[in-house]
Amino acid sequence: MMRFSSFTYLVGQGLHNMRANRLMTFASMGVQTVCMILVGAALLFGMNIDAMVEYIGEQNESYVYLVDGLTDEQITAAGDAIKAVPGVVSVTYISPTDVLTEFDEMLSSYTNLTDTFAEDNPFHSMYKVVVDDVANIDPIIEQLRVIENVESVSATRELSKLFVSIQKVVNYVSYGLVAVLALVSIVVINNTIRLTVFARRKEIGIMKLVGATNGFIRFPFFVEGVTSGLISAAISSGVVCGAYYALYRWYLENPTNLSNLLGGTLVPLEDVWYYIVIGFVAFGFVMCGIGTATSIRKHLNV
Repeated sequence: MMRFSSFTYLVGQGLHNMRANRLMTFASMGVQTVCMILVGAALLFGMNIDAMVEYIGEQNESYVYLVDGLTDEQITAAGDAIKAVPGVVSVTYISPTDVLTEFDEMLSSYTNLTDTFAEDNPFHSMYKVVVDDVANIDPIIEQLRVIENVESVSATRELSKLFVSIQKVVNYVSYGLVAVLALVSIVVINNTIRLTVFARRKEIGIMKLVGATNGFIRFPFFVEGVTSGLISAAISSGVVCGAYYALYRWYLENPTNLSNLLGGTLVPLEDVWYYIVIGFVAFGFVMCGIGTATSIRKHLNV
């Protein structure tokens, strides 16, 4: 078992070697940081695409339009009949005045619809209906259409089905991209580590000649690898989280019709930052620490 004094000496030796070989250390850390940033960006992209597709796929709202000239009792009776349909989880009444007011607010810069249609509101009374599962929307619509005083039913079922069907494809593509980038990063980082060790093969040979054990030689390299990996992880976490937060704020403060259609916001940073940080730390420790230690095996003749 390694004594504490030996442990502290070898750790200090590893940190000293980092300073003595700072050019190769910086080169290795630079490669590691870039690779982690690319993997983090791909991961965040995939998570947001997945969230947007899921949001759109869940927009299973249908609108039930009633015939004109109904009394309040008939409107209420139609609403009760809609609520009684199996699979309907939410029913909201929207009066012609509500519809006119909403359109008036949307077009307030161009015209005043409230004044224009003050005496003759062209909109119908309607109910907004939300179903429990978009897969059940077809039979539910058929039941809604036969309810008394229902004129028509408008549903985004085809659009909803489309987004639900492509969600799996999006998951495969986005997370497949993360896997590919991670694999490329592993290869690049491993090659960088091998170059670093190769450049110091004479140093390793001299230590072997003076009687140093394999563990004694390997441990400082392990310290160098872990330290550079953790520093790279910290830098990458700061860059990715900082850039993503800036993008999140910009996206939130500059809404567009497209962004509203896609859910209105990105996945909040507080919901994803720990995946990034923990993933980078684990990646840096495993790849750089163990990678460095195992890369000197051929020079130790073990």
